[in-house]
Amino acid sequence: MRKKKENNMENYSKSEILQMVEEEDVEFIRLQFTDMFGVLKNVAIPSSRLIKAMENRCTIDTASLDGFTGGEECDLYLKPDLSTFSILPWRPQQGKVARLICDVYRPDGSCYEGDPRYVLKRAVQQAEDMGYTFEVGPECEFFLFNTDENTMPTTNTHEQAGYFDIGPLDFGENARRDIVMNLEDMGFVIEASHHEMAPAQHEIDFKYDEALHTADNIMTFKMSVKSIAKRHGLHATFMPKPKNGVDGSGMHINMSLSRDGRNIFQDSHDPGNLYARCFSYGYTVYGFIQTQRRRCHQPGCGDCSYSYVCGRGHGV
Repeated sequence: MRKKKENNMENYSKSEILQMVEEEDVEFIRLQFTDMFGVLKNVAIPSSRLIKAMENRCTIDTASLDGFTGGEECDLYLKPDLSTFSILPWRPQQGKVARLICDVYRPDGSCYEGDPRYVLKRAVQQAEDMGYTFEVGPECEFFLFNTDENTMPTTNTHEQAGYFDIGPLDFGENARRDIVMNLEDMGFVIEASHHEMAPAQHEIDFKYDEALHTADNIMTFKMSVKSIAKRHGLHATFMPKPKNGVDGSGMHINMSLSRDGRNIFQDSHDPGNLYARCFSYGYTVYGFIQTQRRRCHQPGCGDCSYSYVCGRGHGV
């Protein structure tokens, strides 16, 4: 029976990671980070340089990376989050490949403000300082399209499967199964997987977690789906609308906000089972939106808009 990891976030020590690398015959480690556009990047190092990486001494040259504005400091440091260590199960089993997700730091040891992971960590910390725990559960949708004779991506598919259809209508069933099994090997808890509305469209749902862990999981999920789809001769895309005339893909985000272990949006004493603070929050947001309305000052217009141009094309 295939043994599954139960959690993809472990509190590993440096010595434990070094031991796993040796026992599992890991030859390369990908030091991964995310740019400002949500694109996963990495630098691969041989396992012999792992100690250097875990001492936060590996640098990246950001001079040619869009979105990184370090000023005169082109070299930024990667600080691996040891809890994110994971072996990539679809890679060769001799001379295995592992990854570590990293935070980006300046040479003076301060966090780099343009690191999306740092931005999220700061927001999560602000919520924690107020006593809140924020958890997120995504529902990820994607297409599995054919590739051409040069293995380049297309938006073509020969299948006509629809919502919850199975094989043989579902041509991507085996690829989706392979994706799920690999994700479970990495510690994901998969809730469900199925064919979506459009031909070649799929959804895989994994268990909710704290915001930072879920963000890491989404980046890992997208990398895994694209890599495993390619092994099946398919191209995976998470574009919202890659093809005209069929349903697009989304990513529903199920959010939970709790305080002292209690869902702050729930109140068993309220007829609607909603906590009064929800309404306060909603009215606050509504009030903010209303303050953003601008009235056009063009003579005879008076139209309102939430943008800088009214409905009649005048600047507001």
